[in-house]
Amino acid sequence: MSGVLDGIRVLDFGRYIAGPYVGALLADFGADVIRVEKRGGSEDRFVLPICAREDGSPGEGALFMHMNRNKRSITLDPMKPSGRAVLGKLVGTADIVIANLPPQTMARMGLDYASLRAGKDDIILANLSSFGKDGPWANRPGFDSIGQVMCGSVYLSGQPGQPYRAQIAFVDFGTALHVAFGVAMALMEKKRSGRGQEVVGALLATAITLNSSTLIEQSVTAPNREPIGNRAFNSGPTDLFQTKDGFIATHVVGKPLFRRWANLMGEPEWLDDDRFNSDDGRGAHGNILSQRMAEWCAERTRAEALDALADAHLPAGPVLKPQEALDHPQVQAMGLLHPVAWPGAAREALVPQAPVWLSETPALPPNAPAKTGEHTEQILQEVGYSLAELEILRSNDIV
Repeated sequence: MSGVLDGIRVLDFGRYIAGPYVGALLADFGADVIRVEKRGGSEDRFVLPICAREDGSPGEGALFMHMNRNKRSITLDPMKPSGRAVLGKLVGTADIVIANLPPQTMARMGLDYASLRAGKDDIILANLSSFGKDGPWANRPGFDSIGQVMCGSVYLSGQPGQPYRAQIAFVDFGTALHVAFGVAMALMEKKRSGRGQEVVGALLATAITLNSSTLIEQSVTAPNREPIGNRAFNSGPTDLFQTKDGFIATHVVGKPLFRRWANLMGEPEWLDDDRFNSDDGRGAHGNILSQRMAEWCAERTRAEALDALADAHLPAGPVLKPQEALDHPQVQAMGLLHPVAWPGAAREALVPQAPVWLSETPALPPNAPAKTGEHTEQILQEVGYSLAELEILRSNDIV
């Protein structure tokens, strides 16, 4: 099955999430994505291991299975002169290079835009970093959680005096999505003008963008909001509630939804209550609304509460454990997860593909990630190396 990006070659120097997920999305739609890593495998290969190696050491992990589906693998040390020559040949055949490495590391490896463009004028560089290319923190390292804490989101989560970060890496994934969008725009420009360009993404920029409504409000009216647990500042009842057999979430925003909720609760008089005549008012008095909703939920099972809310056309969902998420009929009906076998794993891993559906050029189903360096010989022969030359590179620990 062909993809819309057939014929596009990508060199993926990404690690962990932000960079590799850009490559995964491109691979899902047919690009030839080549993961480049160090001999023995890079450190992100073994995060959350789902199997063990023959010597008992941790094997490939869940993170790697997700981020590196549908890619080929090559090992390379571009810090050595012979490795830099190999890199130059690979870049010469590529359309896109992906890297989420510190700027100084990219320069030493020859992955900065100036170096890449010197070797191939129309190359597209997807450059993902923690803090962008400018400013006093440009060279500092960072991860998803650093973006979370610096945008105001973590401060406003949890309870007063105890902030909580999100367990999912929404800053990493958000940065990857923005950069993948930028790469698509760069490919369109390259097709039109023949020009390549550098596409820059930054974790802090993504985090600030995702928390923009709070920051815009602060810049204009300075409400200096404080954490309020699971409630919302500008709607209600928006909260988590305990039923007889588990928790659910509701999100009631806007007058039509609040009208339906008040009638469901048997509180029609609240529709004329000045405290609840706007989203901001309902947020400010959300403790009252949450208390009423909590009483209603406590009398019902989770299924009973969700069915009644659905009948009233009110947004609600169950708080699911990971296994419950895998088993949920809606998750299964959408075909979000695909079984992928991996040597040494007790059973097939359920791996997602790009969560977007194109009617004419859909995403390809995920194939298992490549073993470390599985395609080194194949790829280097494609760019002109003989078997004898490959053996020399191996003996010198270049590949």
